[in-house]
Amino acid sequence: MTHRLIVRRSPIHGNGVYAAVDIPAHTLLIQYKGRLLTHAQADRLYEDGADTGHTFLFTLNDKYIVDANVGGNSARWINHSCAPNCSACIQEVDGAKKDKVLIESLRAIGAGEELTYDYGIVLDVPHTARMKRIWACHCGAKRCTGTILQPKS
Repeated sequence: MTHRLIVRRSPIHGNGVYAAVDIPAHTLLIQYKGRLLTHAQADRLYEDGADTGHTFLFTLNDKYIVDANVGGNSARWINHSCAPNCSACIQEVDGAKKDKVLIESLRAIGAGEELTYDYGIVLDVPHTARMKRIWACHCGAKRCTGTILQPKS
């Protein structure tokens, strides 16, 4: 699947993943891979991570997190956007340890276009001006919220 994707520098943030060819809407692009951690293990390893503004952790389900810092693939370089062209979906498999994070296109994506999805990050800390700066969004979308953080429910 990944021969359709290339990693290179991004104007959004650091590295990004780009379509090497035209990609139709609703196409499965890549699985987000990495080591499997429990939430408690991730908390111990990375504390809460709220002050860094950078993470390769993806919540898989109530029990597990995928840590792309170890054993991750190019999916970890897909950047956030407030107007994404992809989505991240959880594929539930028998047993929570076997669940998968899959990235698929929401619409047709032209060759050379950067892939993005909405990270949906919700933190249990106040969304202060400082936190919004740490978690700033640079996607450039017309309706960019200016932050990767999602409103608390």
